Amino acid sequence: MSNAVNIEYTGVRELRGPLVIVEGVSGVGWDEFATIVLDSGERRHGLVLEVDRDLAVVQVLEDTAGMDRTGTRVAFAGTSLRIPVGPGWLGRVCNGRGEPADGGPPVLGSTYAPVGGAPINPVRREPPNEPVLTGVGAVDVLTTLVRGQKLPVFSAAGLPHLELAVQIAAQATCGGEPFAVVFAGMGLTHADAAFVRDGLAARSAARELALLVNTADDPVIERLLTPRLALTVAEHLAFTEGRHVLVVMTDMTAYSEALREVSAARGEIPARRAYPGYLYSDLASLYERCGRIKGLPGSVTVLPVLTMPAGDITHPVPDLTGYITEGQVVLSAEVHASGTYPPSTRWPRCHG
Repeated sequence: MSNAVNIEYTGVRELRGPLVIVEGVSGVGWDEFATIVLDSGERRHGLVLEVDRDLAVVQVLEDTAGMDRTGTRVAFAGTSLRIPVGPGWLGRVCNGRGEPADGGPPVLGSTYAPVGGAPINPVRREPPNEPVLTGVGAVDVLTTLVRGQKLPVFSAAGLPHLELAVQIAAQATCGGEPFAVVFAGMGLTHADAAFVRDGLAARSAARELALLVNTADDPVIERLLTPRLALTVAEHLAFTEGRHVLVVMTDMTAYSEALREVSAARGEIPARRAYPGYLYSDLASLYERCGRIKGLPGSVTVLPVLTMPAGDITHPVPDLTGYITEGQVVLSAEVHASGTYPPSTRWPRCHG
């Protein structure tokens, strides 16, 4: 992470959940990266969510546990959060903030890229027309995953969506062309995180995988950062390094619940089922970062996985995801009970 700092502010007005409200600031902008120094000398990091005259609302990536209003200093970098990008991510296991979780050194890169990113300009998009071969017959034959596409998996508690996601990430290829997988796990239990690491160990050892894991007991703010880090890494591997990159993101429902928690802490007016009214645009800002760019090698393909609470496909997260993406793979409890794998009940398609 970038960590250049300027003036330090000590006017912490309030600590509210994962948020720090700093007063007396000047020249601070939205999405600016911040370094927070506690009285003990511990350093934490944050992003500016909102600025109102001399007040700045900062979301703390490591949470505010153990912080005190007095003795806390906040410095703003003057730029948005940037991370090193390049092939150094391949073969590494990191937490949801991009810090090593495999005992290795920090990930290094020849250049830095902003984590915020942006959707690909439609004028520059190359229409998807070549497959990513997943090795799962039901997907490859019935619902082919296309390079540059966004194809979500809709599931429910108790169904093998994580097993399917790991299987696809472990064995997907692009017919001999340069290929890599970026796997972003959000809100995983420690057992599920271990399952993901074990299932993808071979691909990681071959330096074809970057793994970002946010567990359920990690700070909720980190969960919002994880998919953006994954997509930033993938975009460089695709459009600079010339690889076809598959980004697997699970579970987008855990991500959305983290977004709802932060929205509540900010005191925003809730929309459907207390999710923020901007849930649609927030999800779109992630899903629409996939694609192929005319004149550039490589592609970014996104496979988001989400669990539907109580199997309700009209729940805001699957409902909005369905509007943004091109068809869905829907898993069924009834089909799963019959012993069929993957337990798909229908494979709707629609290319936009």
